[in-house]
Order: sequence, then structure tokens, then C-alpha cells
Amino acid sequence: MELTLDGDVVRAGYEARERFYDSRGYGQVRNGDIDLAPVEAAHLLYRGDVESIDGMDFRAFLRSAAVSEVDFAVYKDLRDRGFYLTPAREGWVDDAVGADFVVYPRGKGPWDNDVAYRVRVIGERDTVAATDLGECVLAVVDEESEVTYLDTARRDVAGTSDAVVPATEGELLAERVVCWEPPAELYNQAFYGQQLGDDGAVQLSLVEAAYLAGEELLTVEGGAEAVVDRGREVEGDRFVRRLAVYTDLRASGVAPKTGFKFGADFRTYAAVESAENLGHSELLVRVLPADHRFEPRDLALDVRLAHGVRKTMVFALTADGGDDIEWVAVERLTP
Repeated sequence: MELTLDGDVVRAGYEARERFYDSRGYGQVRNGDIDLAPVEAAHLLYRGDVESIDGMDFRAFLRSAAVSEVDFAVYKDLRDRGFYLTPAREGWVDDAVGADFVVYPRGKGPWDNDVAYRVRVIGERDTVAATDLGECVLAVVDEESEVTYLDTARRDVAGTSDAVVPATEGELLAERVVCWEPPAELYNQAFYGQQLGDDGAVQLSLVEAAYLAGEELLTVEGGAEAVVDRGREVEGDRFVRRLAVYTDLRASGVAPKTGFKFGADFRTYAAVESAENLGHSELLVRVLPADHRFEPRDLALDVRLAHGVRKTMVFALTADGGDDIEWVAVERLTP
């Protein structure tokens, strides 16, 4: 069977519809025939189900400008895993903005109106905008054509860590604040800072101190403005973004702590009852500007590290001023 390439569509007749759409979910029905996306047609060529497309065999077709090799790698991989899928072309599928493929649950196809994944395809040397991550699966094709799937989802971050902290005084040092005589609740119940020793003094990070001073729970010379100014001196505008995220986390009932040893800005605890009976932290949070673009290698590294320490990687995307924060969770997926 020979098919015809017409622009960005491969045309096939009624016989092809019976063989490929009705039985295996390839293409879209058109006037009794079917139209195939080039990647679908390439897969049929690869399998030997069709002889040629406009005289081109599989090797010639893959070399042509009609089909992307990274798209083909993902399409083939998902077909090999037992999925039917449809290229997300205008007029072919609904509600697939930003996706390259719509993947159906195993045993179902395009006629069932049931979607398992919406997949976006990139190569390992491409970049992807942080704001493009969300309700989709990112399929990254590496230089050996192996595919890594990353499930990305918008999410809310919430917890029940809401201990009441009496006001206290602190001393602003070079890059931290020390509360020499803090109330016990500051560290023991609310899990702010680190104890310096047995005398009860608590050392606060600048972001913790700026938050507490802004909430009028901490008094330092120069007030909250002095702490924020020191934070800006230490790390520039990044401090403002981190403070905005820290504030949002605390307001949501989550206790954030430094995530430095995990390569993140924060690790978070959703249910702190006391510092002595602390559970496992659930999330690693990286704070990024909303216009950040990910290198797939860095994204995969973050997700792999978080998985290795039994946490979920979450990115806090902050617009100018930090008033609007979008939370995106990214996890490794095996379809």
C-alpha cells in the first residue's frame, strides 16, 4: 500500500481506514478515508505496514522534513508500551493546548474520549519554559533516543503547621539573626531556626527573620526593612523571591527549612507538632522567576535527586514582586 503526502498530512483511502484507524487507532477519518500525521505514517512505514509514501521508504521519509525524529522516538516508544495515541493537531483532538500527543488508556483509543496523558516532546538540548509545565507529561528524548517521562502538574501546597509564636527580640549579624532569649515555641513548636546550644538561643536565617519581623513577631534594630536590605545585599533580588515563597508557605500551614543540602531553596514539613517529633519532609522547593527556561538535563537532575530522598520536586514560579506564585510539581513517570 502506497500513501500520499499532501502538505503536512498523509492521505490514505478506505482500505487504510479499516486496517489502521478502525483496528489500531491511527489517523483521523475524513469522508470515509483517513488522514495520517507524518509521525503516524512513519511508524507504519517502520513496521512494514505500508510500502512507501510518495515513493519514500522509512529511511528516506525519516530524513525528510516531514517528520521529526524526536517525535517519532516518543510515538514509537508509547506504541511499544501498548498505547494508542493521536498527534495533537488542530481539529483532531480537543483540549490539548501545548501538547504534541494525546495518549489514551491502554485498551482504549481515539473513539473513547478518555485521555491518559497529554504529552509534550522535547530533545535533551532543547529548553522549555517553566510556565509551559503544568497538566502535561514532558517526554525528553536524549542523544541515544531513549525517552524520559516527567509528569508535571499545577498543585496547591498546604499543611497544618500553625503553632502560635510569642514575639521576641533578635540581633542582626552579617548573614543571620540570633535570638538570645527566645520563647520555647519559636523552635520547639513552630520550627523556626536552629538552636545554638543548650542555653536556648536560636539562630534564624535572614529569610526566616524577615518573615517574622514582617509579621511583627521579631524585633531587630532597623526593623523588618533592615533584615530585607541585608538579604538583598547578600543575594540580590533572589532574596525577595525566596521571601515571597517562604511567606506563602507559612501562610499555607507549611514549615519551610533550608534545602541547601538537596540543591533546593527549601524542604518543607506539612505537619509540625514539635521539633523533637519531626516527621519526614515532603517537598523540595526551588524558587524561580516566572520567565525561567529549563534545560532538560537540570530538570531531570532535580527530579532524580528528589525521588532519591523520597520527596517531590516542586518549583515556585514567582512574577515580579512575588505577589503571584505558581506551584508546579514534577515527578518521574513510567507510562
